Amino acid sequence: MLTLGIITSDTASSAQLAAAAQQTGLAESIREWVIPGATAPDAAEMVPDVVLLDLTLDAERLFAFGAQLRRIRPATKLIAVSATSPPTQSLLLDAMRSGVQEFLSKPVETSDLKAMLSRFAEELITSGRPLLNKLIVVMGSKGGVGATTVAVNLGVQLSVYAKKRVALLDFARPLGNVHLLLDLHPQFGVRDAMDSLERLDAHFLDRLLISHSTHLRVLAGTTQPEQWQAIRVDALERIVNVANATSDIVIVDMGSQFGTEWASLLKMARMILIIAEANVPSLWTLQRRLTALKGFGIESERARIVLNRWHQDDDGVLKGIQKDFNQPVFARLPNDFRKANSSINLGTPLLENGRSNGLSARYRQIAAQIAGVDPGPAAKKSGWGGLFSFSTKR
Repeated sequence: MLTLGIITSDTASSAQLAAAAQQTGLAESIREWVIPGATAPDAAEMVPDVVLLDLTLDAERLFAFGAQLRRIRPATKLIAVSATSPPTQSLLLDAMRSGVQEFLSKPVETSDLKAMLSRFAEELITSGRPLLNKLIVVMGSKGGVGATTVAVNLGVQLSVYAKKRVALLDFARPLGNVHLLLDLHPQFGVRDAMDSLERLDAHFLDRLLISHSTHLRVLAGTTQPEQWQAIRVDALERIVNVANATSDIVIVDMGSQFGTEWASLLKMARMILIIAEANVPSLWTLQRRLTALKGFGIESERARIVLNRWHQDDDGVLKGIQKDFNQPVFARLPNDFRKANSSINLGTPLLENGRSNGLSARYRQIAAQIAGVDPGPAAKKSGWGGLFSFSTKR
């Protein structure tokens, strides 16, 4: 992702630019300088990768400040954003003198800005700086396998033990249940975000999220099945992009839904956890989902199999899965019906449901693997090597 800056003399206009930048999904952070009165940073590392010049009547001062930033960090890209389209000859000349590489017309189209930023991001990758990839998608191979339970408890563990800022987006259809498993009472949800896409930015999304006591932040799902009639799946990507701007990790609970319309969102994911059980209907559907993901152009190592409600007697099934699917099982969650059912009915994640137990420790180990941190001795004692079989592919 890219660090962005905005030079402006109109904060209302710059807010619209910031919203468009966040909706591209490529803005790691956004800094604003308001002219006059702004002071340039002293160090090159404090200058963003890309700076947008929000041109107004005070264009000369904005160009001068942009040129100053370029002197501090010559690699910074300058984009002039102007209501004058096409730009006049004199405006082009001033822009070239200050080091501007690109022009965008107001009002800025998110797709145009994304295309431009994507090109700059590719240049950074070529130069050795990787893009951050924050999205984890959780989906069930079929209904009833516990995908939402996994998404909730994984989010809690990432927040509490991995110390990550986590946003959990409930995109399950036809109804979202994440808030029920956390005993939350949200006022807003995904439908509210969709109704305000044009002004959706990090600040607005933060008002829609509800925070759990574990600091996990949740965008609640739909409460009426018909609400999905007004939700375009492709537009959900913009919600994910804005969540990326203010989160270390974004988890999407997709429930058991699946189809070609979800392909573009799935392609955004760093990891797709497919939750299944060791029974014929679940494994039959799992195999077809893995095949479909390959058809979408998603690399097999990004799809990870998680077997839920696991019994020791299922070891024979495990060998068959890894042989038939030619893919290792990422993790196995033991069947502890009493604790899992109590957790769901009480609306408390396993972390909070009494003392640390084996199932909670398994979730902690998955979170540690995803976040790249030490899971702690409790998770290791609970069967680090015995109940988990992680792929070494990244």
